[in-house]
Amino acid sequence: MSAEFFSKLIQNYVELLEDDEYYDITIEVGEDPNVKIFRAHMNILCYRFSYFRRVIASNKKDNVLAHIKFIKISPEIFQMILRYIYGGILSLNEQENSDFLKVLAAADELRLQELVDYLQKYLIENKSEWMEENFEFTQRISLQSNNLVELQQFCRDDLQMKEIEIWEHVLKWGLAQNPTLVTDPNVWSDDDFKTMENTLQHCLPYVRLFCLSSKEFSQKVSPYKKLLNKQLYEDLLNSYLDSGREPIEDISLPRNIGNIEIIDSKIVNLNIVSIISRWIDKVDVNYNFSHLRELYLPYKFQLLIRGSRDGFTPKKFHTSCDNKHNTVTFIKVKDSEEILGGYNPLKWESSDTWGKTNVSFIFSFKNKNNFKDAILSIIKDTNNALNYHSIFGPCFGKDLLMYTYIGAADIDFDMTEVCSEYYEKRIREEGEFLMEDYEIFQIIKNK
Repeated sequence: MSAEFFSKLIQNYVELLEDDEYYDITIEVGEDPNVKIFRAHMNILCYRFSYFRRVIASNKKDNVLAHIKFIKISPEIFQMILRYIYGGILSLNEQENSDFLKVLAAADELRLQELVDYLQKYLIENKSEWMEENFEFTQRISLQSNNLVELQQFCRDDLQMKEIEIWEHVLKWGLAQNPTLVTDPNVWSDDDFKTMENTLQHCLPYVRLFCLSSKEFSQKVSPYKKLLNKQLYEDLLNSYLDSGREPIEDISLPRNIGNIEIIDSKIVNLNIVSIISRWIDKVDVNYNFSHLRELYLPYKFQLLIRGSRDGFTPKKFHTSCDNKHNTVTFIKVKDSEEILGGYNPLKWESSDTWGKTNVSFIFSFKNKNNFKDAILSIIKDTNNALNYHSIFGPCFGKDLLMYTYIGAADIDFDMTEVCSEYYEKRIREEGEFLMEDYEIFQIIKNK
């Protein structure tokens, strides 16, 4: 038998933190005039986090009270960090939103990885709107460390702002850091441009300038061309002169500006929806600058089934999808970011027959942000485009299969595999793979 008394234990440790009698280390935090000395306990700090063990070892001398300094952290933020270290308590309910990011930055500096991971996820899930409104501050915090990957990814991909708005916010922030500069770049000297370039050097690489329209580029970017690398500016200019050519660099597509009216998916984003829609309509099938400038969204993707929500049995698939025309299937490969799928212009059936069409295709993406390596494979044997059966899921020829090995319609799919037979290209290495989730949508033309 065992009993647990964590609440009392936590209370005692918090009381120890507030007690001034038994400390053996002092920690100086902040910069003048906002400096505070905290009293703490080496054993707790060292055993809670190895970073403190290294810092204390390098500052401790024989028979002398250990003393360390953290200049970049404010006393108010460090007080919250200490309560987390001693009691596992993080009190942010009454704090300003900006304090979340400040605590995150402090946790990263102190190598408190558990707290870093928690706060990044919390901010993205609960404070995304505030971070969008305070993009400059959020971006600045995210760039302080290579460890803040999720926050950087949010700023790069999931920020719900148009690219021109991000460019304008970056410029606005740069001007705020240099109040002696006038707002009109046409009167800036070369030194003024150099000053602004130095200020924005960590922000400029994350602005997706290739995603701007020609009008936005001409009116909003050209006046600031001296801020940009000469080769980058020439590449930008050439991309507008010849938008049909393929980008020579790994240039990111437009950000994922959410639109629940187009698709409600846990697997793909609007960029993939745009690519698939182009393939269906045979519009700019090859990857070129037109893919960067504008999302192609002529369809609403209506969710018919999601495995993680509705179940993974053939019976559920057929109940939800039979007799539905014009569907797109997305399959998330387990333990990876890989996405497989296919387009079926015909209806799904439970019959033991083949579906005949010359416009179906299958595809793969390495991840939802990688499009240059996407594989599109169109049907070559039109008599065997779709594979119908009561124990099958969405099966495209023998090239992308989902079925139950046991052969019962009410048993979860236990076989997913890729072959190369009826479609032009193999979309991944042949053989079985594990499925994490799948979704099927019926596409409906927007009015």
